[in-house]
Amino acid sequence: MKKLKIKKCIILANGKSPLKSVIKYFQNKNYSDLICADGGGNTALKLNLIPKYIIGDFDSISTLTLKHYSRSTEMIKIKRQNDTDVEKCLKFAVRNHYSEVILMGVTGNRLDHTFNNLGILIKYFSKIDLAIVAENSFLKAYNKNIILRTLPGETISIYGFNSKTKVTSSGLKYPLRNIALPFGIKDSTSNVSTNHDVILKIKNGAIFVIRDIKFVMKNDLI
Repeated sequence: MKKLKIKKCIILANGKSPLKSVIKYFQNKNYSDLICADGGGNTALKLNLIPKYIIGDFDSISTLTLKHYSRSTEMIKIKRQNDTDVEKCLKFAVRNHYSEVILMGVTGNRLDHTFNNLGILIKYFSKIDLAIVAENSFLKAYNKNIILRTLPGETISIYGFNSKTKVTSSGLKYPLRNIALPFGIKDSTSNVSTNHDVILKIKNGAIFVIRDIKFVMKNDLI
């Protein structure tokens, strides 16, 4: 039986621009398709990148950007306002059988947009494998037992959302023993790996794990 090809993409939104070197790193990891969420196309143009798709209501993208990509990129205009442009891109990715997505440019000057985009991880991660890269951080949501490939000394932060979700760890300097990490009450900020693997056992919900993207890239831990 023919093995299905895993499709991966980067969704670039209209927030703070990532470094081009970060985008190139993930493209070299087979996140080959670049999808821009509306004004994310302006960022792609500044970084001299060619998106495969630009999706949104086109209220943020410039006329210059649209003209520049008119021949190289498929434009998909979606007028409905009940979804953000990032969600429009995610729904497109799910429909087109992408299995993994890296979100970039989803944080910036507006906390409401940042908060919404963090929530999108929880909203969609059961449908598609999602992560966020924002400045120096690499964030993923998990709701099952995982093994993080790491090196001793990596800083790893862990956050939960309610008192029902419990986490047990192995390979961390400050171990977690069937503990809840409800948002605003308790967390595991700046924990430190002590092994080449960190094991997290997660029960009854989801958590965020945040790592340093420079460390991850330097040691090729994706």
